[in-house]
This record gives sequence, structure tokens and C-alpha cells, in this order.
Amino acid sequence: MAEHDFDVLVIGAGPGGYVAAIRAAQLGLKTACVESRETLGGTCLNVGCIPSKALLHASELYEEARSGALAKLGVKTQGVSLDLEAVHRHRNEAIDGLTAGIQFLFKKNKVEWLRGAAQLLRPDAVKVGDQVVRAKNIIIATGSSPAALANVPIDQTMIVDSTGALELAAVPEHLVVIGGGVIGLELGSVWRRLGARVTVVEYADQILPGMDGDVRAEAAKIFKRQGMTLMTGVKVAGAQVEAAGVALMLEPAAGGAATRLEADRVLVSVGRKANVEGLGLEALGLSLNAQGRLDVDHQFKTAVPGVWAIGDVIAGPMLAHKAEDEGVAVAEIIAGLPGLVNHEVIPSVVYTTPEIAGVGLTEDQAKARGAVKVGKFPMLANSRAKTNKEPEGFVKVIADAASDQVLGVWIIAHPAGTMIAQAAQAMEFGATSEDIAYTCHAHPTHSEAVKEAAMSVRGKAIHV
Repeated sequence: MAEHDFDVLVIGAGPGGYVAAIRAAQLGLKTACVESRETLGGTCLNVGCIPSKALLHASELYEEARSGALAKLGVKTQGVSLDLEAVHRHRNEAIDGLTAGIQFLFKKNKVEWLRGAAQLLRPDAVKVGDQVVRAKNIIIATGSSPAALANVPIDQTMIVDSTGALELAAVPEHLVVIGGGVIGLELGSVWRRLGARVTVVEYADQILPGMDGDVRAEAAKIFKRQGMTLMTGVKVAGAQVEAAGVALMLEPAAGGAATRLEADRVLVSVGRKANVEGLGLEALGLSLNAQGRLDVDHQFKTAVPGVWAIGDVIAGPMLAHKAEDEGVAVAEIIAGLPGLVNHEVIPSVVYTTPEIAGVGLTEDQAKARGAVKVGKFPMLANSRAKTNKEPEGFVKVIADAASDQVLGVWIIAHPAGTMIAQAAQAMEFGATSEDIAYTCHAHPTHSEAVKEAAMSVRGKAIHV
């Protein structure tokens, strides 16, 4: 009888977990994945990335038709109305199709799905439901959940988190979003386009903490022009559900008198926390760091031999694509291969309209390391963006002043999430701004703005 049931046991079937399981199986390792949801894919596919993008896309099309933007292009519509039930059906169809796709990939690659919650017993043993399974290697990939505010209790009816915001059965008249980060702005923009009045309350002095300063300032201008109210430097002191809605008590972050803000619904979007509760880390002698996550080395090893961790439960941005890359890397390392992830080149995207994307260092971070040169190019001067009536935003390239190596790229543009891939790949290969500037870009495309911004680093931009 074999000492272990599996070579690799992955706990969690989100983007990091299911990718790690599939890659491990591809490498010839007997693999299982523990997941307690009824469907695979974790937060991302079930209540995160995918359903939110389904709503974003539908809301964008609705606003284009309703606002007259299509009419300006000669596409005339009459009697435009919103069928929110159909929008939600579209969202659910996207979820069903993609989660079923992962289940197919598990079968194709002979990954065994163990249904239930996992509890760590020993470094090579996990309890799943009523059974105990043993594995040579255990990968913790349990993801994260929305963080909460103690004084703003979430009931998923009047006060919702990001999951509840996907399920609203009616468009609220006034939606208050607590938190001006990526998730809050994305979901806030969905409901604004569908007809809600949206107010964003952010504790910091600007929205989008952690992003480049120029991006934060320009994004705020764009959102305000779109009709969002942005209240920055404001703390939420409490919330009270009343007959007519929710009353929020707000205070200046720097101190001062409280004010009252009334809303029909409130979305709490103040970050995420690692899913480790009930996992049984204490049985292995593992503890969380000050950030509430697990410490690992550069190969994703925890302090316990044979136990690994990836994704949202370890340091770094809580992004699906970061977890996926780590999932591939950890599986390859377990198989004896040199799995690698360059954590200096992890792109981030805000899927608003226009999109906002960045990779590498902000200008302030780069300047803290040494002298830099910066090139910017406005989308207003890009022929494709201008033709499409998408003039908002810019591309910004930050390069080392001496070596010209690209240190960071930041973009506000309608397809910024796609455009940033070029910048990430260039940085992965150690490109200079000149490398990008002298790479021929197809015309007319939005991506020509990346070329022109790179040319601008050395004062060579043509179209400004």
C-alpha cells in the first residue's frame, strides 16, 4: 500500500490552485484539489473577476445606447431600456461556462476533485469531510475574501460587499461605495452606468492607493466628469440601517465634525483578507505574519517542509494572474524544475471606462531609487482613440536616466488592460525605452501611444 495517496494536494481551486493542480498533473504527479464550493474557479470565476466583467461589459453597452454615444456614430436606437434580469442571466452564463471548463480540464488532466473543506492535520495529512488523505506535498491556495469594517455591518441586503454588489436585484437610486480602490470603482461604475447616483468615500487623500500619482489624479477627473462623487480624506464612523435606506456617519480622516450621508445601498470595498480561518495552520506550527498572510521563501516554501503556499495567502498583490503564475511555478519546483515568477513585473488593471493599467514602479518609487526620465503621450493625439471618440487618458513610460531601462508603464485608455501586456513583456526582457520606441507598431492602433510615450522619454515623440 502506498504511503501517500497523492504526490500533490492543492487546497483551493481558484486561479492559483486549479492552475497548480493542472500543471502538477501535466508533469506526471498524482494530484488532487480540495474545494468546498459547488463549482471550481474560486472567487475569481464565481464572484469576482468574471461576473464583474460580465456586468461591466453589459453596462458599457447599455450606456453607449442610452447616452446617445452610438447615435453620434450613426447607430440610432429607440426606446432603450434596461432588463436587469437579463443582465444577471448573462453574468451567470459566463460563470457557468468557465467553471464547467475547469471541471473539464480537471478530468482531462486526471486531477481528482475532493469536495469539502480542508483541515490540516500533519505536514502530509489533510482531513476533507470524513476522510483523511495523505500527500507528499500540500499547496495552500485558499485565496481571499472581502475585508469588513466593524462599524459597518454587512447584511448583503442594504449593506453589501463585492459579492453582494453583483447580485443587486434593482438599480439603487444612490449607491455609496466605501473604498476608492480597484473593486469599489469597478462595481461603482457598473451601477452608475445602469442608472445609480454613486458616491465614493475614500479614507486616503486620493483614490486608487498604490498607483502612479498622475494616474490617480487623472482618473479622479474622469470619474467626476462621468458623474461620480468622490469624497477623499474621509472616514466612515458608523452606519445605521433605517426604513428609507442606510445612514452613514462620516468624519474627516484628519479629524473634525461628523456629517450624515444617506444612501439606498452601501457597498463596502476596503480590501481583502486571506482565507486561512479553520484551515488548521496551528496543527503544523504555522502562524500568520503582521499582514495576516503566510511567509514563504522565493520557492513558495513555508516553514514546514512539504507545505507550500501561493496566491492571496502570501505577500504581493491579490491578483488572479499573479496567483496563476505562482501556481505554475510551484508545481514545476515540486517536479524538480526551475519554476520562476518575476514579482517586479506583475501588471494591474482597473476595468472601468476607460481602463487603467500599470506595471512596475510608479514615478515616485522610481525616483526613490535614482534619477529617471519620463515620457507621456496623450490618447487624444492617438489616431485610433480619436477616431473612436475615446480621447481620455495617456500612456506614461518611466525609464532609468542612465541605462534607459524601463522601470514602469502606466496607462489610462479604453483598452489599457490589453495594452499593458506589451509593457510587461518588454520589461520582462529588460527593454529600454528606445527598444519600444524603435519597435514598429501597427497603425492605426491604441498601442501606438505606447511607442510614442517611449519616444517621448528621449524627446522624440512625433504626434505631440
